[in-house]
Formats: sequence, structure tokens, C-alpha cells
Amino acid sequence: MKADCRADPGARRRGSFASLRNRNYRLFSIGQSTSVVGNWMQNIAIGWLTLELTHSGTVLGIVTGARYLPILLLGAWGGLVVDRHDTRRLLLLTQVAFAVQAALLTVLSLTGLLTLPLLIAFMLGLGFTNVFDNPARQKLIGELVSPAELTSAIALNSTFINTAKLAGPGIAGSVIATLGVAPCFALDTLSFLAVILSLLRLRTAEMFPAEREKRAQGQIRAGLAYIRRTPDLLYPMIMVYVTGVLTWEFPVSLPLLTTSVFRAGPMGYGAAMAVMSVGGVLGGLVAVRRQRLTTRSLSVSAVIWGALICAAALAPNLPVAMVLLVFVGSASITFNSSAKTLMQISAVPQMRGRVLSIWSIGWLGGTVIGGPAVGAVGAAWGARGALLVGGLAAAGAGLAVPALKLLGRASRHRSPRRGTGH
Repeated sequence: MKADCRADPGARRRGSFASLRNRNYRLFSIGQSTSVVGNWMQNIAIGWLTLELTHSGTVLGIVTGARYLPILLLGAWGGLVVDRHDTRRLLLLTQVAFAVQAALLTVLSLTGLLTLPLLIAFMLGLGFTNVFDNPARQKLIGELVSPAELTSAIALNSTFINTAKLAGPGIAGSVIATLGVAPCFALDTLSFLAVILSLLRLRTAEMFPAEREKRAQGQIRAGLAYIRRTPDLLYPMIMVYVTGVLTWEFPVSLPLLTTSVFRAGPMGYGAAMAVMSVGGVLGGLVAVRRQRLTTRSLSVSAVIWGALICAAALAPNLPVAMVLLVFVGSASITFNSSAKTLMQISAVPQMRGRVLSIWSIGWLGGTVIGGPAVGAVGAAWGARGALLVGGLAAAGAGLAVPALKLLGRASRHRSPRRGTGH
């Protein structure tokens, strides 16, 4: 199944932003974007605090990976829970849990009781909440808009998130430099109120809820089998898993690049994340206007993304690296948004929770393996080496998938002939 729109140019432009006419979608986007500002302030603060406590890229990778261990272990089950329950109510529960966790982190930081073991424990708790939050949040987008608006909604959601990320890292860098990390955690706590309020104000009568999955045996296996036999899910998922493990490790590689290579402080790290978000906004706008999504176009996106990361890894100085990171951010969101859109429109609604949870396992849970691995590469071969590993992985995945598709087609063509007995 492919997203393909061949209307007149004016209709395509209107279609690109069609989801913005939907009140529920606008409300949710505003609430989520506000929360993303606080969330990225928290992310920057945690990364900086870990480096202050340990001065170790490997430990930073372990702390980052701890957040995604529950997704790796429980992600498929979380997706099944999402398919069985009311998505909006489930999201309300996860947002309250996030707010409580952030408030606890604020108190521990202000009282000076926050240690590395407690920080890792907090990351594990955050990850457990994400087991349900990630697939529910992605699935809710499909329930807020009509099927005709889905491509627009997913791409615009990426644009809004990256616009919010422009503010988060920059504010975090300034706050950490002047007041420390605790205020970042406090502001993140408050930001969850925006999401909770937006969810409470949704008009449920105007939503497009998916049919809930009834309890039965083997439903997780059924979800995996469904992905395996659906090419427009299987091949994007392969690319997502490779890049999720080795490429999407910027919270590990960028602090190392800005601190050890270019000798920049927290403001430098915040600036690096901010310019990537600038690129992310541009990439989201490109994705909004894309009218045709195929596995081939996703492969091209992966190759371009990988090449840009390699170029940034070899940048001779910080200004050149910052310019290249704009393009890296753009390519990142173009790839990620396209992959999510292709999988959402290719999956039947009652399977979307499981499909998106499997996506979360690769894209986010892969950090459990990739975070420490990339951190170790950075410790052994430097930050440039850590970025190069990610760039080569993305480009390699983009080049390998078309070959796998050809092999799959050849195998399917040979199988009937073997069964005829001739």
C-alpha cells in the first residue's frame, strides 16, 4: 500500500495542511509541543549532569540506554495494551505519571540527593511509562484525523515537535549555565499540564477511534507475523531498527563532539541540538509536501541522511559542524516522519498499536544497545568515530533494503515453480 496523491498542485498544497482544520488535532499539537519544550530541557539537563558526575561517554550511553530498556523488553506488550484500550484515557495516565516522575527528579536535584544510581532508576521508570505512551501517542494521531488527513497530520506533528525542540535545548543551555539543572526538571514538570489539558478538551464525538482488539491468545505473535508478511511494513522496519540502534544516538554523540572535539560548554551542546531542530522543522515541511511514499523513497532518505552525518563527523570546526547539523536534522525528520507515515497507512487500524510499538522498540529501545556501543566507540575512537558509525549504518541500511527486496521477489517467483513438480 502506498501513499500517492496526484491531484492538481493547488489541491496538493491544501492537502498538505488539511489536518490543521481539525480542532482536536490542533489542540493536541499545541499541548504536545509545549511538553516537548520541557522534555528536551530535561534531556539536555540529564546528559549534562551525567557528564558532570562521571566525565564518561560510556556512562552517558548507559544512562541514556536505561531510559529505553523497558521499551526493548516490554514494547510489544505495550502496543497490545494500546490496541485493547481507549487511547485518549491511556495517554492521560501516562502524562500524569510523567509529571510525577519529573517532580520527583526536581526535588532530588534541589536537595542534592540525586546520585548516578538514582538517575538510572529514574530513567528506567521513565522508560516503563514510555512503553505505553509512545505507541498510544502515535496511534492517537490517526484517531484525531480522517484517513485522508493522516499523512499531513504525521508530517506536521514532526514539524511542531521540532519547532518546540528549537526552544528546549537553547533554554536548557542558558538555565544550566546560570541556575543549574534543577530548574530544567521543574519546568518539565509544569509542561505536562499542557498535554493533560489538551487531552481533557478533546471532542470525543469528532474522533475516529479504531476498533479495539479483543483479548485472545497469541496476539503479539500475530502482530509480528503481520509485519513480516507486509512488505511496506517489513522493509521500513528493517531500516528503522538499524538506524535506531546505531544512528539515532545524538544524545550520546553530540555532547562528546561539542565537549571533547570543539571544547564548547553546555551552550555549545544546546546550540548543536537547536540547529538540528531547525533542520528538523525544514525536514518536516518537506515531508508534509511529499505526495508519494514508497520503500524506495525511504531508502534514498536513509542514504542521504547517512552521508550528511558522515560529513558532520569530519567537519573541521564548530561553525562548519553546526551548518551540517542543520541538514542532518532535516534528513533525520524526513526519514523518521516518512517511515512512520508509511507504516501507519500500511497497517490496518486495529494493528497500529502493535506496529508502532515494534517501531518504538527499534527506534527508541535500540538505544539500550546502541547508546553504550556508540559511547564506547566515542571513548575508544573519539566523537568523530561515534558519528561516523551512525552515518555509515544509515547509508548501509538504505542501500541494503532494495537488494533485500529483490531477493524476496526472486524467492517468491521461484517458490511456485518448485511446487508444480515440473
